[in-house]
Amino acid sequence: MKKTYFILTLLFVLVLNACITNNKKANNNDSLAIEKPYLGQKPPGLIPIPFAPGLVSTEIYEYDGAFTPDMKAFYFIRRGEENKTSAFYEYKYNETNGIWEKSEVASPWIGRPVISPDGEIMHLGDRYLKRTEAGWSKLHNLEPPTVSNDSMYIMRLSSSANGTYYFDTYKENDSAFPIRYSRLINGKYEEPKALPKEINTGTFLSHPFIAPDESYLLFDAEREDGFGESDIHISFKQKDGTWGNGINLGDKINTNAWEASASITPDGKYLFFSRNVGSDAYENVDIFWVDAKIIETLRPNQ
Repeated sequence: MKKTYFILTLLFVLVLNACITNNKKANNNDSLAIEKPYLGQKPPGLIPIPFAPGLVSTEIYEYDGAFTPDMKAFYFIRRGEENKTSAFYEYKYNETNGIWEKSEVASPWIGRPVISPDGEIMHLGDRYLKRTEAGWSKLHNLEPPTVSNDSMYIMRLSSSANGTYYFDTYKENDSAFPIRYSRLINGKYEEPKALPKEINTGTFLSHPFIAPDESYLLFDAEREDGFGESDIHISFKQKDGTWGNGINLGDKINTNAWEASASITPDGKYLFFSRNVGSDAYENVDIFWVDAKIIETLRPNQ
């Protein structure tokens, strides 16, 4: 009897220790394990505020912020003060001292960063970087059929968890370029297709961001019912697989100025976007953030 009791007690202790160990591992991968997440900034509510004033958002031009899935690195673009050349920056969380450390990744900038849901690819428009043991790889170019050989190029590309690409197709002196998608089929990307009119209505359709599960698409466009210049919109995937009409994110997000390049943090908590807060010359653009609950207030009842 005593032997049986001892064995049961030992098994209980082993199981308990395993659970504690697994919980610790899970917590280490969670953004809340970082002592000062989001560069140590106080999170916003339902009113957008500039992200990390003085660190990221300054008196010049910053745009396209992106966190890695583990929330321990943040990338953004800043236009230089003197020669106006844009540079690509990283803030990386140092787990030893608990400090976010800034470094310049590339100058001039190499593209608008959107990181794949698995963290293995940093998309940079029609180029990309791969994750390696030593860090990010050299710069690679997308290959046909995703990109073409004419004057069209991709400003921003976002991928879903299953690898489907969503991207704009900017063409010089053409304000009616559509947003397209390309599925990964048997290891190869299909010929890109334009999304339906529910999304591709208006002009300057740009900077798409697809939810990892493809349940919604964020994009910006100029439309007749907008607030001024480019506004951020969202389209939700319907139960039948079609896309719903693009919905303007409203006057809390959009103003009579330029708003663009929206995305959701990998933990799903915050919406990031860029806004022109300066003159019409875009001398001062800041990266803003807001509670992502604003998306749920727009989701249609199905």
